[in-house]
Amino acid sequence: MEHSDAAPHRNDAAPHPTDTTPHPTDAAPHLTDPHPSGDDAARYWDSMYARRPAPTDPRPNTRLVEAVTPLPPGDALDLGCGGGGDALWLADRGWRVTALDVSAVATSRLARQAHARGLGDRVTATPQDIRAALPDLRFDLVNAHYFHTPYEQDRTAVLRSAAELLRPGGRLLVVDHGSTAPWSWNQDPDVRYPTPREVVAPLRLSPTQWRVERADMPHRIAVGPDGRTAEVIDHVLLVRRIA
Repeated sequence: MEHSDAAPHRNDAAPHPTDTTPHPTDAAPHLTDPHPSGDDAARYWDSMYARRPAPTDPRPNTRLVEAVTPLPPGDALDLGCGGGGDALWLADRGWRVTALDVSAVATSRLARQAHARGLGDRVTATPQDIRAALPDLRFDLVNAHYFHTPYEQDRTAVLRSAAELLRPGGRLLVVDHGSTAPWSWNQDPDVRYPTPREVVAPLRLSPTQWRVERADMPHRIAVGPDGRTAEVIDHVLLVRRIA
């Protein structure tokens, strides 16, 4: 599943972070079945990752670094872990990471990277269709970066279920595309990207239990898998469970 491939940029004078998750350069598949199975999604993403060489030094997403650097380590759930840059960065800072992706190619690569770095005891990388189920565990962070797919999914239901796995004080970080990078699999000129407030509203999180800490749309310079650069927009939502 697409994860770190289209990191956004900032509209202010901050340095230009680079995009760390590659975007598929081909178009999204033509889906004849409006309700494709998990096996269909797994085959698509396995094929997409297998066509690209495994990253030797996957980097974390800029918005994750911004949000998590001040936090003490705990237990993190990485949804759609992709190339694994976020999971490895978290583990290197003491977090225990459950990393899920529908692609077994992506998760096996991440597991090998974690072991090679001596982080195997902190990263559990599991191929799983998160549309079907999430682990019955508790977390201090849920990380959902560029949680997009050409396959149908009830994203709101997944994010709501993931949020419910957070302990009090835990945070849900959702970073979405706010613009289309030239290398994205989705080149639909009519695509509309929901704002962070539009993402959080259908989650129906009670204000007595949840607090929105960030909901903005910064810009940044992203680097695609072929080395091209482009200015992109991130839609950033950070919600903390307060009770």
